[in-house]
Amino acid sequence: MQLTFDELGTPLRDTTFVIVDLETTGGAPGPQGITEIGAVKVRGGEVLGEFGTLVDPAAPIPPQIVALTGITTAMVQAAPRIERVLPAFLEFAAGSVLVAHNAGFDVGFLRAACQGHGYAWPRPPVVCTLKLARRVLTPQDTRSHRLSALATVFGARTKPTHRALDDAKATVDVLHGLLERVGPLGVQSLEELLDYLPDVTPAQRRKRGMAAHLPERPGVYLFRGPGDEVLYVGTSNNLRRRVRQYFTGSDSRGRIREMVGLADRVDGIECAHALEAQVRELRLLAAHRPSYNRRSKNPRKAWWVTLTDEAFPRLSVVRTERDGALGPFGSQARAKVAADALAGATGLRTCTQRIPATGADARPCVLAELGRCGAPCAGRQSVEQYTPSVRLVIDLVRGTDNSALHAAREHVDALAEAEHFEQAARRRDELVTLLRGVERGHRLAALAGIPELVGAAPDGAGGWEFAVVRHGRLASAGVARRGVAPMPVVDALVASAETVLPGPGPLRGAAAEEAGVLLRWLTGPGVRLVRTATPWAEPAHGAGGWRPWLDRAATATTLEHLA
Repeated sequence: MQLTFDELGTPLRDTTFVIVDLETTGGAPGPQGITEIGAVKVRGGEVLGEFGTLVDPAAPIPPQIVALTGITTAMVQAAPRIERVLPAFLEFAAGSVLVAHNAGFDVGFLRAACQGHGYAWPRPPVVCTLKLARRVLTPQDTRSHRLSALATVFGARTKPTHRALDDAKATVDVLHGLLERVGPLGVQSLEELLDYLPDVTPAQRRKRGMAAHLPERPGVYLFRGPGDEVLYVGTSNNLRRRVRQYFTGSDSRGRIREMVGLADRVDGIECAHALEAQVRELRLLAAHRPSYNRRSKNPRKAWWVTLTDEAFPRLSVVRTERDGALGPFGSQARAKVAADALAGATGLRTCTQRIPATGADARPCVLAELGRCGAPCAGRQSVEQYTPSVRLVIDLVRGTDNSALHAAREHVDALAEAEHFEQAARRRDELVTLLRGVERGHRLAALAGIPELVGAAPDGAGGWEFAVVRHGRLASAGVARRGVAPMPVVDALVASAETVLPGPGPLRGAAAEEAGVLLRWLTGPGVRLVRTATPWAEPAHGAGGWRPWLDRAATATTLEHLA
């Protein structure tokens, strides 16, 4: 049977490769740790460009790494940090196939750096010359698959030196030598090259046609098993290309290979743009709880801090959103830290016993002796005397008074002035958690309180991507490409948008994760508000004005961890 052009794939001679090499401080991949990046862009055997720079890893370089690479801490002190280098490298490598010797190491550091500094990892196809060499070369060719040995085998023009650009140049010649070896075996396209890698099972190869019906458009894909159950949910800006990668070995995770082996078909849901795909993915994960998605095993349900309903209320951490609650928090631990910090700042009790409005005669705990509790359990504090502490919490959640935050900061300052530095650091970190919870809660609640809002983001090609948001939920999405009048599109989207009735609680029934995705999109660069039913405003007395303090506290925490 004659193959279609799509099945033939991208010829290797027309494929743009970016061969990359990193030098690091050693250790596991993380937001920091890269000391040098070197990359060479090639296509059809021709060098199109080079990229090379030292990187300040924000930490001393260990002596054994200095001995190996020759890169010293003094050499990188004036170099840019990785968060400044990443945008330039991602632009240099955009649309290319990444190649590295032992690619898991280099790609792992690059991916971790992107995640740590807020850059989206583009998930490019990856070719590992180490894996390819082990697949292609025999023991008679070489006993070692180290880059230096392979450079000798293929007569590389640049000798590897454990410096990034030199090693990347050597890997270019190694790649070309390996491609010459696999060419006579029928590997002529990028897809065939990826399919040739040793970790691709026969089951994966046979199922490659399961992606043929998917459009090359943004959307959500669902792998379904023999019983039509949803095994895995994901998103992509190009459904067909992304799903095909599951059958070409670009994803080496064991559980994903197992999932592909079980899958009987792949369904695709085309979306107007990436934002709609993100939201649909969240909803599908919540609805199906697919067994091969990590987020299904640990669903990101929100935690809230709320006042109990009793004569002497205390703060309680709960899973159910309710009016007057503070949150959402991503974990129970963070919610408890915020609750403890807020109780300490306002003077609320932390014991769990129920205290009658009058006649309490229990024995006070040690917190009362330390002056950190008014001891209502022992009758030392009346309901009227206790109420101001409750009012501080209510007003902070409403955003009408942030005196509780100032009281917490004054306590941190007092501990530092008394040279109780460890206690001050702990209280500072607790206040940071509380501040972030207050800030996120106010921002999400402000968005969820708007009955209808229409946002527009440039699509990068002269058109617009639209989102109709109602009470913190995506109600409709669409696009107006270049040359199309945008306002008629907006009117049609509003007219056909989902009806959303507000529910209880600060988020009006919206899911915290979906509201967070919409908030990040709406506050992203270039996004404009087309119309809004009510003004979008956040509380004047919330945590918004604390951003400089938060930044200083975060910097101090980072320096302490590095010390």
